[in-house]
Amino acid sequence: MASTVSSPPFTGRIQRIEPSPTLLMIAAAARMKAQGIEVFDLGAGEPHFTTPQHVKDAAVKAIAENFTKYTPVSGIPELRRAIADRHRQDWQSDYTPQEAIFTPGGKYALFLALQVLVQTGDEVIIPVPYWVSFPDMVRYTGAKCVFVETEEANGFQLTAEKILAAITPRTRAIIINSPNNPTGSVIPAAEYEEIVMAAHARGIYVINDECYVQLNYAEPNDRISAGRFTAAKEHMVMVGSLSKTYAMTGWRSGFALASRPVIEQMGKLQSQSTSSICSIVQKAAVAALTGPQDCIRQMRSDYAQLREACVAGLNGIPEVHCATPRGAFYAYPNVSAYLRKGAIASTTELCDRMLREAHVVTNPGDAFGTSQHIRLSYAVNHDTLESAFARMRNWFEQQL
Repeated sequence: MASTVSSPPFTGRIQRIEPSPTLLMIAAAARMKAQGIEVFDLGAGEPHFTTPQHVKDAAVKAIAENFTKYTPVSGIPELRRAIADRHRQDWQSDYTPQEAIFTPGGKYALFLALQVLVQTGDEVIIPVPYWVSFPDMVRYTGAKCVFVETEEANGFQLTAEKILAAITPRTRAIIINSPNNPTGSVIPAAEYEEIVMAAHARGIYVINDECYVQLNYAEPNDRISAGRFTAAKEHMVMVGSLSKTYAMTGWRSGFALASRPVIEQMGKLQSQSTSSICSIVQKAAVAALTGPQDCIRQMRSDYAQLREACVAGLNGIPEVHCATPRGAFYAYPNVSAYLRKGAIASTTELCDRMLREAHVVTNPGDAFGTSQHIRLSYAVNHDTLESAFARMRNWFEQQL
């Protein structure tokens, strides 16, 4: 009797996506550390600073006062008000508390937005290089990714011309990440406004990933959020995170701002997936948003110094070149010379070997949509950066 082979008991949508490649590198580094190996981690997009004391104190107070019950799904009222107020004070937007939702991390806010706005048959425009989760989140909805290339020679700067040329009748949304992960590029205000207004005129949503919006190295008057383009508010979603701004990665604290109908739909999905968010984290988030903002300036200043050291170190490695990032805390050097030599087939192999042989964690450009680059995070202390570069230089020189 012939045997029958049953198909895997998994849905088509879950098979459209892959595990996060950056998290896989973190896991590999953790295994090496567990073996007692000294590893220099330039892979994780995580501030090396600690959460500000007044934020931690607010969490402790919440526990002491037994603020440990369920809360409203979209966040306690004072937190939704703090999100809207902070954004208005910083970026001249005009969102109300009812147009804000608190989520377990900025990533989940982005996931919610895509799930309620995009469906099978739609197209979503994604600039390249992109954050690793953008394509998989889009594919999970059943929509098609439309990739728009940027130019390394131009610092990976996104232009309205390229975005508008990619729009078709099926375009439902455009994802913009500025400052960008992995390149640190920042879209100029005029280009940004042209994209947002053109999308609005066509009924296309612009989903703005602004997790690094406070880490823009330009002069204060030159830093912008898309939230300032209030005329297009109906077709925009602002995604933000406290993780990078206040060194709260493990707290899982993100948010979105959008028109009330969109936020209500995002809240509905959140109600059926996570229910309410950790009550203690919400009180800590209120303290972060309403308390002193000095920590942001201090972190940004230190990152600026680390950026200069990182770019200088990369450009000092033979046949490696790197543009100066204008925001975030990543560098995206071109390592193609080492691929052309034939001994290393891809940036994935390069990063894997550098981890195993030099014990330095980086991320392959393959995961971000390009084949000639690697991503480094310089959100580490200065000694760690210096030690990591000493190992990297030695390793690269051995490949010549």
